[in-house]
Amino acid sequence: MQIELKQLIVPPGSQLLIKNVSWEMYETILDELDSRPVPRISYSKGMLEIMTPFPEHEDYKVMIGDLVKALLEELDIEFRSLASTTFKNENMAQAIEADDCFYIQNEMAIRGKKRIDLTIDPPPDLAIEIDITSRTQFNNYESLGVPELWKYNGQKLQINVLQDRKYVESNIS
Repeated sequence: MQIELKQLIVPPGSQLLIKNVSWEMYETILDELDSRPVPRISYSKGMLEIMTPFPEHEDYKVMIGDLVKALLEELDIEFRSLASTTFKNENMAQAIEADDCFYIQNEMAIRGKKRIDLTIDPPPDLAIEIDITSRTQFNNYESLGVPELWKYNGQKLQINVLQDRKYVESNIS
């Protein structure tokens, strides 16, 4: 028996974990979901997570993203926000869709690009995850080499800086 994606219902605030998913299956799922209102998707070495956020999740995402944009504009720093773009690297068997992400130090490296290829392009400098519905797993971001990951759980903003391929909590960005 086989289940089709269109049979799955993932209500807001829920997550679905599917194990033993090959990279090819992951790519097929992305293609199938491309034409639908897409839930959040992440992939790490065979584990696929599909999550549908609450409106509260989206509110926090917009507020923190807007704060980052305002700070960068006030400091007159060039940046590019790629929101919830899918970043994937088949060689690493990792794929993420951050709630929001920014190219800051590497903005010039991706300026004008319509597609980002992590085999040749750098990952975003900052990823933001809102951990209201599901819990962010560091390994996706660590493997892809995202220098900084901010996590917000509805009460506290946690800043994590990549050091020696592992995240360390920090008081400053």
